[in-house]
Amino acid sequence: MSIDAREAAAFYSSPLGSLTAQLLRQKLATLWPSCVRLDVLGLGYTAPYLELWRAEAQSCIAFSPSQVGATPWPAGQPCLTCLGEEDSLPFPDLSFDRILMVHGLEQADHARRALREVWRLLKDDGRLIVVAPTRRGVWAYAESIPFGHGQPYSDGQLSRVLNALFFRVERQEAALFAPPLSWHLTEKGFALWERAGKNIAPQLAGLTIAEASKDLHSVIPLRRRGFGRRVVVDAF
Repeated sequence: MSIDAREAAAFYSSPLGSLTAQLLRQKLATLWPSCVRLDVLGLGYTAPYLELWRAEAQSCIAFSPSQVGATPWPAGQPCLTCLGEEDSLPFPDLSFDRILMVHGLEQADHARRALREVWRLLKDDGRLIVVAPTRRGVWAYAESIPFGHGQPYSDGQLSRVLNALFFRVERQEAALFAPPLSWHLTEKGFALWERAGKNIAPQLAGLTIAEASKDLHSVIPLRRRGFGRRVVVDAF
């Protein structure tokens, strides 16, 4: 079942959601420290993360599937959001330098079709980041949070899906080792869980984060069908 935009917004306004967004923004800022004059697209529910680059990017668009609903932006800030079908995005080919998927791939009704659309929209030198819940982490099984809905992925599964659709995984890392509990975690305690989990049990991370580029060398262009030789026989 897909998340609802209102439910996601409520999560990110909670103490746990705020700490989650803060941690992931730190990870994303390390991967993409600058998007100056670049075109950025967020797929899924990405408002808490697009603010990293919104002020410097040439364009910054949040796209949500119709079943999720419009992504709300912070009050008083200009927004550019749209709704539509995840496997038929309303943008021309090669439109974006950066595409971020959060609450996107695992929520997709047709994940492969959605990634094909991403490949179409991404510029040849562009980059994609996919954030998805992991199979072994407890976040994928907590229905009270957005990451507890949809299809979780192991690190290997996510890599194979991307590779099969002509992406090349450049970097992959884990995140969210703190349990998704409703009690008020402090920022210090949350960070402690993150450091300890990464060192002690990296396989139990709640999320997997993959940065990928287009693997243009793996794409085999369609050959034009030859007409061959045509023999004409005259009858006498």
